[in-house]
Amino acid sequence: MAKIKVYSDYVCPYCFLAEEEVLKAERILGKEVEVEWMPFELRPAPTPTLRPEEDYLQTTWANSVYPMAEELGVQIQLPTVSPQPYTHLAFEGYQFAKEQGKGHAYNHRMFTAFFQESQDIGDIEVLTKLAAEIGLDAEAFREALTSRRYKAAHEAALRYATEEVRVTAVPTMVIGDHAIRGMLRAQDLVRVLQSLA
Repeated sequence: MAKIKVYSDYVCPYCFLAEEEVLKAERILGKEVEVEWMPFELRPAPTPTLRPEEDYLQTTWANSVYPMAEELGVQIQLPTVSPQPYTHLAFEGYQFAKEQGKGHAYNHRMFTAFFQESQDIGDIEVLTKLAAEIGLDAEAFREALTSRRYKAAHEAALRYATEEVRVTAVPTMVIGDHAIRGMLRAQDLVRVLQSLA
């Protein structure tokens, strides 16, 4: 079975677009592939996060994100949350969800909440509501985030990403010993997985 680790950040539109391509590749390959989503913060605190009203995001979305999304058939919009949220709490929630066997569903809900509904995924109450929507225990989830129970696990995952895998950009896909930076279309991903199997 081929294994693929996808390093992503919930505020990266290319990671949301890549998710759809990874899912397509999974559907093509069936049980031959196992996908694990891995956390990577593009702008960890205290690095300032981006503002959607500023030129950088406006230009990037107009010239790159929207055309790519249209080509892939993915509904996406530049979120209006300003400044963009830090994602450490969302990722700590991912550690909780993964333990409950709902890592994939949680990951997808973070992307859709931010990129289709402009929800503030840096807010504990928003995260708790989203977690409940996918069937997680809301009180246990909120307690895990407020107590920062998964802070150490998340920080260890980030250290591994930067020190061992040397992730510098997302999405980064790791297949075996090969790290592929950037987004692969489903058919290209399938070819890579089959050639490395």
